[in-house]
Parts: sequence; structure tokens; C-alpha cells
Amino acid sequence: MKIQMVDLKGQYEKIQLEIDAALLKAIRNASFINGPEVASFTQNLASYLGGAHVIPCANGTDALQVAMMALGLEPGDEVIVPSFTYVATAEVIGLLKLTPVMVDVDPLHFNITKTNIEEAIGPKTKAIVPVHLFGQCADMEPILELARENGLYVIEDTAQAIGAVYTFSDGTQKQAGTMGHVGCTSFFPSKNLGCYGDGGAIYTNDPILADRIRMVANHGQEKKYVHKYIGVNSRLDTLQAAILDIKLKYLDQYSSARRAAADRYDRFLAGIDELKTPVRARNSTHVFHQYTVLIANNKRDALKQYLEALGIPVMVYYPVPLNEQEAFKTIGSIVGSLHETKRLCSSVLSLPMHTELTEEQQVFIADSVKSFFKL
Repeated sequence: MKIQMVDLKGQYEKIQLEIDAALLKAIRNASFINGPEVASFTQNLASYLGGAHVIPCANGTDALQVAMMALGLEPGDEVIVPSFTYVATAEVIGLLKLTPVMVDVDPLHFNITKTNIEEAIGPKTKAIVPVHLFGQCADMEPILELARENGLYVIEDTAQAIGAVYTFSDGTQKQAGTMGHVGCTSFFPSKNLGCYGDGGAIYTNDPILADRIRMVANHGQEKKYVHKYIGVNSRLDTLQAAILDIKLKYLDQYSSARRAAADRYDRFLAGIDELKTPVRARNSTHVFHQYTVLIANNKRDALKQYLEALGIPVMVYYPVPLNEQEAFKTIGSIVGSLHETKRLCSSVLSLPMHTELTEEQQVFIADSVKSFFKL
């Protein structure tokens, strides 16, 4: 079989009867906006997350924007973000005329740390956006403590880590996205819980904030035609909710399949001096949205070309840090040298990772990687 970076078709075929039936039911009901499937999925996701309030929305970028609007962040307020992340994390900060303050990340787990954040806190700092990159949580306990000490909001970007679980020092466990003031996720098709179009959701444990988020996501309406806030129009489509409600039942299975594939990669790629496999955090499970290795000695691009020539798709997440993007040159600021971010951008490489990945395919991928380093 042709190796896919993400095999959405193969995943669909395993649950095709359930998906098709759910879609047909939704179409026959003709409740295409805020239909019963949206309410069902929202309730089921809230239960999966341990009781957090869930507000569905149109996509993950909207989730971040609505969260910041609902928190009342104002132009000029500073928001601390990692520079090593997808543009959406900081894009909405700029869109709302806030100031993104970009910091470095932990070289082992690729996530923002308390130390990175502490150096960037100033009188205008109002919020922190930890990004749970590639599928495991940032070290949230010290981050949350630092935020409390400084009166800062914590907005978790968990678009890549739904299903990951963080363990606190007292043994308490929390789902990614449920630890800060707000959690934001995406249901883009390639995500671990993905729909067949666009979709997203916002989480919070604060019922008052949840009500405000609902209003902001629905034109700022307190009730129909009564607008309490300036808001946006961002909602999850009923058909996408029907799909997600089915796939949510399989999310833990999907996470297990990804972890099993990651474990196989670890074994098959062991012993390559110029390749470092992903490091698991001690206090977070890893759901492997991506399986990202580090390539030494400036060989990343050559390896990428070599594998692609063999029909093996690979990706670089992310080749250019946010602080070097033209869009942020006049609105953002940086703290520190961002040395690790620069190093990661030139050395990371993500191998195929999805729920349908077979051991045979992984053997071929690993053997191909080994053959490159023997050249």
C-alpha cells in the first residue's frame, strides 16, 4: 500500500457504516445549524474531558480568537507564546491588536516552559498560551503556578494533543485543555480527533466564562437579538458534529494505535547516531499527533529529499519560526536568543503517523532512513 502521511480514508473505512448512518440521519432531520448532533457531541466531549464546559466553534483558529475576546484582552496587552508553533497561535493575537511576545521552547519536548515564560513577563503581560505541541502537554503545573502569582490568564492550545493526560505532583490527572482558564482545539481532518471539514471547540471549567464564550461565538448574543458583546459568528456544523460524535468513541483507541506506532518507530530507529527520536515527558502521556525526530549535522533536508524520492511522505513542522515571519516583524517582540527554536526549525522532521500505519510500512520507512545514514 502507498504510504500516507495521514490515512483518513483507511480510518473512515473502518467506521464507514456508523459515519454514513449518522450523516444520513442528520441530513434527513435537516437541522443543519445547531442540530441535535451538535448538542450530543458537545455533551459527550464534556464528559470525556471530565466535566469541562465545551463550546463548539467553526475551527481551531476561531477557538483561540473567541477565547481571547471572551477574556477581555485589550489592544496593547501582551500575550506570551512559543515561537516554535503554527502561525494560528499568534495570528489571532495580532488580529485583536494584542502584542505577541515570542519565547523559546524546551529542546527535549518542544514545549514552552516556566523558565521561558518567566523571563518574558512584564507590566503589560496579560496571558500565556502554552502549545501542547506534537501530542504531549507542556509542563503545566509550574506554568499555572507562575500564572497565579502574576495574575495571568492561561489559554491552552491543544489542537495537537486532544486525549493527552497530564499528571500533577499530587497525582491529580487532567486532560489537555482543561488545566488553564481556557482550552482551545481544532477538529481539522488530520487532527487526532478530526472531522471531514473544519471544526473546533473551546473548553473552560468556569461557568461564567463559558457563558461569555458562548455569547462571543454567537454574535455576542445574550438571547436572540440582544447583543451584550461584540462577537463573531463561529459554530460547528451539524454534519461535522455527527462525524465527531462517532469518532470520539474511538479516540482512546486512536491514541493507543498512535502510541504503538511510535514505540515501533523507537525500536526500528534505535542506534542511529545522527537521529534523535521523540522524548516522552515524565508527567504527560503522548498522543503523537506527529512523530518528530531531530536530524543532526545539517542533514535534515537531504534526508527529506531522499525519503520523498522513495515515496515516503515526510513534513517539516515548522521550517520558519514565528519571530522570523514577516507578518510579525512590526507587531511582535522576542525574549531571549530563541536558540532552541532556531535549531529545531533546521533539524526537525516528522515521519508518517496515523492510526492505520502498519508495521510493514514502518519497517520500510526505518530501513530507508538507515540506508540514508549509511551512504
